[in-house]
Amino acid sequence: MCLGIPGRIVAVTDAARMMALAEVSGVRREVNVACILDGPAEDLVGEWALIHVGFAMARIDADEAAKTLQALHDLGEAQEAAEAMAEGAKALEGQG
Repeated sequence: MCLGIPGRIVAVTDAARMMALAEVSGVRREVNVACILDGPAEDLVGEWALIHVGFAMARIDADEAAKTLQALHDLGEAQEAAEAMAEGAKALEGQG
């Protein structure tokens, strides 16, 4: 399964190589924007995209980005709760 994480393009780092800086949950990293480039690279600054393994795969709107980020946050909390429950079950097994 592939997972694209919403990121906002904050700067163009190398227009000739189609590279830009994307911010994903507060972390900035360079990504290739060739898949979403349909004009001057500078026009991408401020746009949201789904980022996967260093590539901006598709443009998305701010609402979709917010919903996806919330879902990922919720999944993380669910994973933490499941891990805590598993640890609790292991502790109970060890008492018996």
